[in-house]
Amino acid sequence: MTIPTLDTDDRASDRRADPATERRRRRAAAFADAASAGWKVWLFKIVALGIVDAMAIYAILVLVVQEQWVVAGAIAVGVVILNAVYLIPGLLPAKYLAPGLVFLFIFQIFVVLYTVYIAFTNYGSGHNSTKEDAITSLLQQSQTRVEDSATYPVQIATRDGEFFLVVEDPETGDLSVGGTEQPLESVSSPEAAGYEVLDFSQILANQAEIGALAVPLDDDLNDGYLRTTDGSNAYLFQSSLEWDPVADTMTDTETGTVYRDIGTGAFTADDGTEILPGWQVWVGGENFVRAVTEESIRGPFIAVLVWTFVFAFLSVATTFVLGLFLAIVFNDPKMKSRKYYRVILILPYAFPAFLSALIWAGMFNQDFGFINQVLLGGASIPWLLDPILAKVAILIVNLWLGFPYMFLVCTGALQSIPDDIQEAGRVDGAGVWQVFRHIKFPLLLVSVAPLLISSFAFNFNNFNIVYMLTNGGPRFADASINVGATDILISMVYKVAFVGANRDYGLASAFSIIIFILVAVISYVSFRQTKVLEELN
Repeated sequence: MTIPTLDTDDRASDRRADPATERRRRRAAAFADAASAGWKVWLFKIVALGIVDAMAIYAILVLVVQEQWVVAGAIAVGVVILNAVYLIPGLLPAKYLAPGLVFLFIFQIFVVLYTVYIAFTNYGSGHNSTKEDAITSLLQQSQTRVEDSATYPVQIATRDGEFFLVVEDPETGDLSVGGTEQPLESVSSPEAAGYEVLDFSQILANQAEIGALAVPLDDDLNDGYLRTTDGSNAYLFQSSLEWDPVADTMTDTETGTVYRDIGTGAFTADDGTEILPGWQVWVGGENFVRAVTEESIRGPFIAVLVWTFVFAFLSVATTFVLGLFLAIVFNDPKMKSRKYYRVILILPYAFPAFLSALIWAGMFNQDFGFINQVLLGGASIPWLLDPILAKVAILIVNLWLGFPYMFLVCTGALQSIPDDIQEAGRVDGAGVWQVFRHIKFPLLLVSVAPLLISSFAFNFNNFNIVYMLTNGGPRFADASINVGATDILISMVYKVAFVGANRDYGLASAFSIIIFILVAVISYVSFRQTKVLEELN
């Protein structure tokens, strides 16, 4: 007897015939897939949190060593909250918001808070470190070789990327090792202590670093330093300044002048003379007071402030008027080939502004610029050297760069105005000018006013065009800060902070806060006056 068999189609038909079994099978497969995916997500989450925690712990340890307790505490609290958000079940919205909040804090809130903190300190050239570092630097930079000092045979060694002197006592022959921040200490051999002695070729390759190496004899820095010029012999150097840690004074042994710590971040003599470098200290609102009371800063600051407002206002006004005019012209259906003209008009907006400013700087050149030599027939007009002409040049270039944006904005706003409203005005007997003045322009401002306000804020801080075209010049001769006639506030802040030998980050941060307050107040008042916020809502 033959036993019948089921072919593949029959078995598939039986499975389809049992819906409950099929649902159980699919549910089990879904659970298996979910479990597999869940383990992968969990493993990724643990690894990612482990990396973040390791970086946070390292940062906290470094900050604790530097006694930066507030920042270390903020990082510790932040990393605890981050771990809680991703390890505690639920809190789904927080899991999605956490990355954005972290980057917001790092790149926005922290930067703003740090700028505010710097504005209340004397941080800058000569005041960028601690008091201990300043004392060491003062003693080292005033060193002179002691006459008839002993000659110390030395070798050059390295460990952890730093250079050290291996010194042999000329009388006993004992060895000792010391570095810039490590006084001499006895060793049996440098190799046994973990140092690597350099050969002659390695010494030649690092001659500058070795020549700058000054090793204190002991913990008392007044006893002097050992320095070498050839890598084989060292000599005793002593400072002309003598540090008294008990009285907290620095005395010039040659003149007898005593410099004291009077709380200003530098050792100061009785006549007000300071010796630099100093150190960073909290000065309160002194930077803000200097900006408005110190004549060599107040005069240039007021001139720059006035010019910044004039520049921002005229930039917005001129670009808006020209852009609106061109938008009206090329929005007329009677104009032939409008799309081609529009493409040509927006070309200045398509090129990077800083490159265009550099090209215009060459065109405005007094001796061989295109404007003087070609357009003005070989004239010698000092466009970028005269204060008034330089400002005119900046406004011309900014008009060239800014009108395409206003042209695009006004074109879109004009096209959004319904034709039936304009037609109703014409039916009532209004002329072209009356339709524009009483219908088009008010409706246009409803859409364009927020953009005009943002454009004013942008031009208030339009750093590129000023820096690339005139570099802020011509410079004010009577100013104690590096600032010129065409500088606006943001370029002045840049120069105070980063240009020249005397860089005053505290004063620059104070100026930055002033700029922020001015822009915020102007924007708030403008929005209130135009009632744009209510229209948007």
